Amino acid sequence: MADITTAPQRRGPRIDKAWIATLAILLLVAVLDWPQFVPTVIFAAGALWHTAPFIVFAVLAVAWLKASGAETLLARAFEGRQSRMIFLAALLGGLSPFCSCEVIPFIAALLAVGAPLSAVMAFWLASPLMDPAMFLITSGTLGWDFAVAKTLAAVGIGLAGGFGTMVFAQSPVFRDPLREQPQVGGCCGVKKPFSGAPVWQFWQHAERRETFRDTGLTNGLFLLKWLTLAYVIEAVMIYYIPADAIAGFLGGDGVGTILLGALIGAPAYLNGYAAVPLVDALLAQGMAQGAAMSFVIAGGVSCIPAAVAVWALVKPRVFVAYLGYAVVGAVLAGLAWGAVA
Repeated sequence: MADITTAPQRRGPRIDKAWIATLAILLLVAVLDWPQFVPTVIFAAGALWHTAPFIVFAVLAVAWLKASGAETLLARAFEGRQSRMIFLAALLGGLSPFCSCEVIPFIAALLAVGAPLSAVMAFWLASPLMDPAMFLITSGTLGWDFAVAKTLAAVGIGLAGGFGTMVFAQSPVFRDPLREQPQVGGCCGVKKPFSGAPVWQFWQHAERRETFRDTGLTNGLFLLKWLTLAYVIEAVMIYYIPADAIAGFLGGDGVGTILLGALIGAPAYLNGYAAVPLVDALLAQGMAQGAAMSFVIAGGVSCIPAAVAVWALVKPRVFVAYLGYAVVGAVLAGLAWGAVA
């Protein structure tokens, strides 16, 4: 007789929490306010349709960069003089198409062989704030000027954090920054990156074609589920939250409003993609431009994937400094954007 006690049990298909949240919100609207259910669905579907060209282009671009092995270019940011490392790390962090958890093993290896914490800090601060997909979705929803301003803020905060860490490298905060046994696992199913120079004509290699397909599908589904949830929340916010309340709470151009946007953005953030429709809804309800910028900057750096990437490798005092850079940078970016928007 077979021993069924050790036989693997079948599990049903797992539904992602983002889809569960979307269905739950729609179900609540249907039960509590049925006349508003169809308009909510139409609004979310229309927003997705409007964003679809940006999503498709972003997904294909990121898949092409991943399949070609462009992540190997990141290593070049950590070679040469320390000031040069900081500049390149901030630029690549703000432009690279890789999420924070994907670069944990990469950063862990660099730190282990002696890469300066200043360059790593510059990369860490800029990386979660902007990438090609996020730029396209931000520009398609909030406008090219907002997307460009956020990109400049990402690179600027990376530079400020990098040079600040370099100046105070021997202080009690940054001396001996690594944990005893850093955890280098990621949440994205990280594979060993391609070695050597990038191969831009990736379709000539079966392994890279597979990477292109897998990356495209993964990123496409990721963006679809989070943007669907965000657009449903946006529809609910616009209809049910009084515009006067948002305008009174987050309106105006004062420092207090911008600081409040940063403090709210840090814990309230879903991720960089889902935040875009939420900010669009808040702006429509009267949120100040400066507060919107501080919201996306502070929330982007402190969101769970980005924060875990730092927490896994460095000691708590360095992690606190990382969050401090984020909040100060978010407020300064909000003040600058509020002055010119």
